[in-house]
Amino acid sequence: MNSLRVLSHLPRASIEALAGPLPDVEILHVPTQGEPPPEVRGEVLLTFAWGSPNLALLAGRGVRWIHTIGTGVDRFPLGAVGDRILTCSRGASAIPIAEWTLAMLLAFEKRLPESWIARPPERWNQAELGGLHGRTLGLVGLGGIGAAVATRALAFDMRVVGLRRSPGPSPLPGVEIASDLGQLLAASDHVAIAASATPETHHLIGREAFAAMKSGVHLVNVSRGSLVDQDALREALDAGRVERASLDVCDPEPLPEGHWLYTHPRVRLSPHISWSAPGALERLFATFVENLRRWREGLPLEGRVDVERGY
Repeated sequence: MNSLRVLSHLPRASIEALAGPLPDVEILHVPTQGEPPPEVRGEVLLTFAWGSPNLALLAGRGVRWIHTIGTGVDRFPLGAVGDRILTCSRGASAIPIAEWTLAMLLAFEKRLPESWIARPPERWNQAELGGLHGRTLGLVGLGGIGAAVATRALAFDMRVVGLRRSPGPSPLPGVEIASDLGQLLAASDHVAIAASATPETHHLIGREAFAAMKSGVHLVNVSRGSLVDQDALREALDAGRVERASLDVCDPEPLPEGHWLYTHPRVRLSPHISWSAPGALERLFATFVENLRRWREGLPLEGRVDVERGY
């Protein structure tokens, strides 16, 4: 079998530390800036989720397939892809992100950590806690992350209503499909955003969406901050329509010091870490390794990106 040359913005040692040995694969490390020497050519380009300044130059060196080590392409320079195949590690972080989402749902219903005590309370054995059983979860997006969240929510006997980007039956038994966003929002006690960031989804959750939500709803965002109009969110939080916003993403990232999201009493903000779990980086690279096999065997690649649609 002929060796497959991969141009990579990551050194081979770093790749093999995460992906294991790659026999018959020649990995040529290339810088992220500047024009490479004339002899630098390869069939595959492995790069970062945000691309690189010299991406277009590298792509013109015989590259037919580009893979980005990331689960989304909203920061990727799609205009440099041309007629090449672009893939990403979509779905690789679904399990830890779904677990984080369920942790936020439970924390909201069980009043954690505010129900913990550090001194004797006025009364023992008395509280008004909520639960997930019988509650409705609205999922904006039913891709890998949305499906992983739905599976876990169903195990808690929640009603799960999802909104898909394209028409079709539910991908999971027990998950209802909403006809539109308004129907989903009106039915939901918890709303979790797990859709891709595209021009069409920019500020998808804005004033009109918040007006359609139940009073006291819990909003969770594990997608991208751009899907939520943060000015409209602040209004909804101040009015009590949104009881809590559990956000692992925001706009911009990193969030500047002094931003209101840090201190609002109804916001729980984490620094884009819901993907983190043992083996998280290895799972990101597993998609690339599997696609190397598929590429050689002429099979369809996983995580293929529709460049026109941006996801």
